[in-house]
Parts: sequence; C-alpha cells; structure tokens
Amino acid sequence: MRLYQSLKLTTILALSAGISFAQDAPKTTSGNPIAQGWYADPEAKIFGKEYWVYPTFSDKYEKQVLMDAFSSKDLVHWTKHDRIIDTSAVKWAKKAMWAPAVTEKGGKYYLFFGANDIQNDNQVGGIGVAVSKKPGGPFKDYLGKPLIGKIINGAQPIDQFVFKDDDGQYYIVYGGWGHCNIAKLNKNFTDVVPFADGETFKSITPKDYVEGPVMFKRNGKYYLMWSEGGWTGPNYRVAYAIGDSPVGPFNRIDVILKQDMTVATGAGHHSVINIPKTDEWYIVYHRRPLGERDGNHRVTCIDKMYFDAEGHILPVKITNEGVAARVIK
Repeated sequence: MRLYQSLKLTTILALSAGISFAQDAPKTTSGNPIAQGWYADPEAKIFGKEYWVYPTFSDKYEKQVLMDAFSSKDLVHWTKHDRIIDTSAVKWAKKAMWAPAVTEKGGKYYLFFGANDIQNDNQVGGIGVAVSKKPGGPFKDYLGKPLIGKIINGAQPIDQFVFKDDDGQYYIVYGGWGHCNIAKLNKNFTDVVPFADGETFKSITPKDYVEGPVMFKRNGKYYLMWSEGGWTGPNYRVAYAIGDSPVGPFNRIDVILKQDMTVATGAGHHSVINIPKTDEWYIVYHRRPLGERDGNHRVTCIDKMYFDAEGHILPVKITNEGVAARVIK
C-alpha cells in the first residue's frame, strides 16, 4: 500500500512540474539549429541520396584545429561525424581552420579549407585541399602546402567555394577583406589555370561584398551570393547577384537573409541545396541565439529558399522549426 501511495505521489508531483512519462513524439521537422554545439559557415552538399553539412568549428582561432560533419537521409535526423579532419593531418595548418567546401570527383571527396588566418604574404597559410575516399572522412592533406597562399586582388585567401559548371569545369570562388576572386581549377585540383585571356585570378567583387561567396546555376543564370556586414554584429546578412557567366559581371540585387529579433541574430555565411531534378531549394546558414553575445557562439540552421517568376530570390524567413522531412528519391 505504501509503495502504491509513493508512486501515486511521484506521478502527481511530476505532472504538476510539467514532466510527462509518455514516449516522446516523433520528430517531424529538423528544428533549428540542426545540431548541438557551436558551428558556423556551413557547406551543404548532396552525395548520392544523403545530405551532408560541413561547418566551421566555432571557437577561438587557436582552438579551430578540427572539423566535424553531419549527414542525414531526410533533413530531419542528423548524424554527427567527429573530427573528419584536424591539424595532425595538415602539417602546415596551425589554427583557424575555416569554411570547408567539399566536392566529389572521380570517386574521391575533396575538402577545401582555409587555415591560419594569414595577414600577409610572408605567413604560411591560406586555402588548402584534403582528400578522402568517403564523404565522412577521414580527410588527409592533398598537396602538403596551400593551394592559394597569397593575397591576390586584395582578397584574403579564405571562405572558398567550389563550383562545377555544366561543361565539367570546376571553379574556386573565394575571398575575405571585401574582395572576391574566381579561378579555374585544373583537372586534379592541384593548381589553378589561366582563363582564355591569360588572367588567372579574376576579381568579381560585387557592391557591399565582405566574405563567404556561394555560386550556383539556375535556368541558365549564374547566382553569386555572399555575406555582408560584420560576422559578430547584428548587420551580418546575405545578399546576391545574377550574371550570365561565372565571371559575371555581378551587380548586387538585394539582401535575402538577415536576423529576425524574434528568432535569432547575426544570420549569414551560408550555402544552398537543390534537390536533384526539382526546383526545391534550401539555405543552410549560421546564426546566433537570442541574447548570446559571444562572437563564436554560432549555430547551424536550415530553412526553405524560394524564387519569384523572374528568378529573383525571395527574402528567407528564418525559423525555429526548420524544415520538414525530404527524402531524396
């Protein structure tokens, strides 16, 4: 009798405190953020029928010596892949491993990354390349040195994005300090090669560009997206332009991603996903939780991205719910 009374009292107290003994309801949306922990600058890719997100490990520069990744089959349930690369695999990288960009070619996966936050041409660092047989790593240094280790056209060699055009040509688009460059990668990703006019690094910097370029193609048009403002501030945001070729010209059109003071602050530095053979698009980005003031406390989120009839990107509504399940068929 005493045991029954004790259990009854425990149940009453638990219910009054808002505690439920019922099994948790199935997860129907991704929720934002999509993963626990401080992660920024996400690169989003589709490999086969899986979604992958590769973010920067958001911490002090000296602690940014590794990268994790996340995979999902439905955008809702995510699996963490710990330490897919770290500085033990890249001897010249010492800190500030930033903004991975991952692409598949010839059955191998190539991870482009920034490292060391170089401030001049006398320092070792810049954009490196690592390679793996699997999208979840482990990745090993591919070149033994930076692919781009100099400051060209005023662009700090960081925030690289790899774009594959319909003709099979791969381009690297990158740059911090308010300057954006594009270059053609050679077939083995060991170097860059000149354009037809002999120029190797072309400046394609649009108005108000700061960092974090992304390029994709839709309906024959080239979209260049980038982050503006300061990465620790409330004015961090994403804008875009549309051009007729990978080298533009790119004239700024509008801001499409920014903070919402009812949801989160500092929304920016993103990538996009297009579901194969559809016109469904998602934007994966980082933002800062409300009330959070530590610059490195950023989380990775996902929301839908839409276009109007003229091909312009509509302003993105950032949410706490995230997105519904979407399995790739």
